[in-house]
Amino acid sequence: MRRYLPLIPLALLGACTVGPDFETLAAPPPQAGYATQGAGRAALGQGPDRGWWTAFGSSELDALVARAIASNHSLAASRATLERARERINAARGRMLPQVDADARAEYQQLNLSAFGFDAFSTSGGQSIKNPRFDLYTIGGGVTYDLDLFGRNRRALEQTRADTEASQRQTEAAHLVIAGRVVQQVLAIAALNDRIATERALLAEDERNVDLTRKRQQGGVGTLVEVLSAQAQLEDDRGGLPALEQQLVEARGMLAILVGLSPAELEPTPFALDRFALPAQVPVALPSALVHKRPDILEAEARLHSATAAIGVATAQLYPNVTLGANLAQSSSVPGDLLSNRYRGFDLFAGLTAPIFHGGTLKAQKRGAEADARAAAETYQQTVLEAFGQVSNLLSAIETDGRSLATRQESARIAQRSLRLSRRSFEVGNSGVLQVLDASRTYQRSQLALVDARSRQYLNVARLYVATAGGWLENAATTPSAPPPAGGQRRLTLFGRSDLSINP
Repeated sequence: MRRYLPLIPLALLGACTVGPDFETLAAPPPQAGYATQGAGRAALGQGPDRGWWTAFGSSELDALVARAIASNHSLAASRATLERARERINAARGRMLPQVDADARAEYQQLNLSAFGFDAFSTSGGQSIKNPRFDLYTIGGGVTYDLDLFGRNRRALEQTRADTEASQRQTEAAHLVIAGRVVQQVLAIAALNDRIATERALLAEDERNVDLTRKRQQGGVGTLVEVLSAQAQLEDDRGGLPALEQQLVEARGMLAILVGLSPAELEPTPFALDRFALPAQVPVALPSALVHKRPDILEAEARLHSATAAIGVATAQLYPNVTLGANLAQSSSVPGDLLSNRYRGFDLFAGLTAPIFHGGTLKAQKRGAEADARAAAETYQQTVLEAFGQVSNLLSAIETDGRSLATRQESARIAQRSLRLSRRSFEVGNSGVLQVLDASRTYQRSQLALVDARSRQYLNVARLYVATAGGWLENAATTPSAPPPAGGQRRLTLFGRSDLSINP
């Protein structure tokens, strides 16, 4: 065994890991935040809780979200993909341990003695056999261990962990998106129900106009033209109702798919916006908190980590690799002798593999890995900017929605009063039917605009919750990244830089 003592220093080199180390990206500076901070409903801080939809105060909504999380088939597929990614970590970790294999063989052989310069083989009885035939039974095993001198396996494990974290962030984002779509779909159904109810109420107003003009005609002070004008408006308004009812059917069908049901299985959805509480304040994550909370940003960061580790894998391919191993075999032509020491053989070995010439392939792979890391860095920057832009737009939208709703409410109040006065004036003969119809049309437009403003306010609040909410998997621990290797390796700082400079 003294012959193998020189290999010990080589084994001690196993702590060396080539390639750049990844650092958790720093938070953006304060001035790199949102273009507007909104007003009224927005409260900047750490952002909403995971069960943010409970802020709308609807047990029916809470139940639908819970059913979607449990039964949505896309989420089930995403969870299965995450499970597969976690098993890849176990596989990569296993490759870093000694590999032990056992084997057994039963053979019927014929030796070719002529190939070794012998014409025949003489047995103890004097019989000459040119190429003897015999049975051979072998059992044994072997162990091999890759010293991983330059950290190829360690970088591969780090890369797998980062890929798994990216899969986890994808799953978290999928849960968040499904919950957000359920909430928005329920609010859309409530808005459609309100709009249909408003349309029917407006049809009742049109019928009042028809009845009013018909009574004036019967009283001898009105004309058939007035009656026909009122009837035309009634039929015109009635024509828009089927389209709204079709939109409601489609919205219910989409909600059924989200919760894992067929449209026929979905229970009635008599939602109305009045049945939901509009949160007085929406907790919005600060930019410094958003980059460490929002799943798509964390996924982009994990992809960057994976690309950085891939540089280490490609770099390690340029250096030698040493493998230690041992084999033990028991071979005999008689099965009963397999366990006898007489038929035992073994070998200990150390193998060195070093790249000499590969036509530039290995260096090209390293340069390609560096280019992938630069692309991942740019993708991360773009993801952060898009997230900030989305939150900025929604903050501005909910501020605008508040002013718009107040204006619509005042407009609807004035239009209702104008319609009431126009009817009274028409009843006493001070004005014609066209004035009533115009006032009725203005009132209808104001009522429908008010419904649209209210639904838009609810939907934008829900979108703002989704845009700043965190992950979902409460019971799933975040996959830890590999600890930074010791030995003064190069550091890789990426936030705020458009280029990724990596020295060979």
